Amino acid sequence: MADDAVRDIFVIGGGINGCGIARDAAGRGYSVVLAEMKDFASGTSSASTKLIHGGLRYLEHYEFRLVREALMEREILWAMAPHVIWPMRFVLPFHRGGIRPAWLIRLGLFLYDHIGGRKLLPATRTLDMRSDPSGKPLKKLFQKAFEYSDGWVDDARLVVLNARDAADRGADIRVGTRVVSARRENAHWDVETENVASGERDVIRARMLVNATGPWVDKVLAGAFGQNDVHNVRLVQGSHIVVRRKFADPRAYFFQNPDGRIIFAIPYQDDFTLIGTTDRDYEGDPRDARISDEEIDYLCRSASEYFVEPVSREDIVWTYSGVRPLFDDGASKAQEATRDYVLKTDGNSHQAPLLNVFGGKLTTYRRLAESALEKIGDAIGEKGRKWTAGSRLPGGDFGVGAFETEVARLAQRYPFLAPAHARRLVRLYGTRASKLLGEAGTVEDLGRHFGSDLYEIEIRWLMTEEWAHHAEDVLWRRTKRGLHLTAAEADALEDYMTKALHPPS
Repeated sequence: MADDAVRDIFVIGGGINGCGIARDAAGRGYSVVLAEMKDFASGTSSASTKLIHGGLRYLEHYEFRLVREALMEREILWAMAPHVIWPMRFVLPFHRGGIRPAWLIRLGLFLYDHIGGRKLLPATRTLDMRSDPSGKPLKKLFQKAFEYSDGWVDDARLVVLNARDAADRGADIRVGTRVVSARRENAHWDVETENVASGERDVIRARMLVNATGPWVDKVLAGAFGQNDVHNVRLVQGSHIVVRRKFADPRAYFFQNPDGRIIFAIPYQDDFTLIGTTDRDYEGDPRDARISDEEIDYLCRSASEYFVEPVSREDIVWTYSGVRPLFDDGASKAQEATRDYVLKTDGNSHQAPLLNVFGGKLTTYRRLAESALEKIGDAIGEKGRKWTAGSRLPGGDFGVGAFETEVARLAQRYPFLAPAHARRLVRLYGTRASKLLGEAGTVEDLGRHFGSDLYEIEIRWLMTEEWAHHAEDVLWRRTKRGLHLTAAEADALEDYMTKALHPPS
């Protein structure tokens, strides 16, 4: 069926860039449709190292504009979503004979502290690893370290919160919707879509199209648009391992490897340590990306060079891999390819415009969206003004230092919640945790128990408010409870959700 109404913007892709653009555009008064073939953040945007950071190592490649922009965004994003973003201190161990001399590290950290408008995050300091607690898990060859600030983010939740806010501002959000084709019809696009579950097709008209499909951007240009021989992005695979907690310190580690690459070891979900990432060129469908034996060995070996207690394959409880769509700048090595974003508009005064989004990173998604809206305004007429810098994402309407207060408030209102459960709910949903729990007065009011601290009331919320359709959406993107549920419990959740979404007639 065809819809005769002509929307302003049709966004293809439900990753961080697509959802960020949709949110910004809807907030300015544009009519917006967003189509995501699978689930929000089901590709690159949930496979990051979970950092809001300036990118200290990018200074070595003279990416000063990108680093400065990213540094400036850290505190803006923290204020927007203090439930899913929070500060983290990073320990960078140093020993003589390392690949980077101390003066170079100090210079980099000096720039890091001063070029990004840092106001709330604490400054860099030098640590004596013989007395500082962060030295305890490490081998004794490290006597000195540098400690600096960056931020942690629940990446998949950041994406879905942008989608939720876009919808709250009027955007038409369609999950499980594939773009079959897009044809220019003079001043507008005819976009044919297909519901992946039902097979039902629809045609939506839009004045402008935004291709924000990440690693699939070239594939979409070739398929839906019929453009042949396109090559704009360089696909780089990054893989991570999650192991049982290796250290109790709340700080993360930044390790420099002899091959010039770096890895992080980060406290993860209270009981685990996240180690990554790798950098290697990738060919094939990004959805098929899986960690290789070579990558597992590399991460285990690299981390074991630092930790007293070696990291082995037997420690691994989960792995994940993602494919980063870096703009192809001709760099010789995957780790040297630019992390900056590039926006290109296709079309002329007689054709409906197309905006292609290449590259980008989590930290700069909001600025990328603002840049995209400038191009959209030039192409189809400007609406509204920049507004996202002082905004709040759903559930984030509390101060950056008030997280513990919010946890205490929720625990007081719902005293039957275990302390860890209350904390987790505020971490995921912020002030909306009380809306999720509603009038519940006992644990029994939370409904069916699916394992760990996951109950029916939360599953219902995720299905109705956050477009969760499958157990995988809940366990590995919305909550990370997959680290705690058994396979049988996950299967039971999938069965429940299938029946709830598709009840038998």
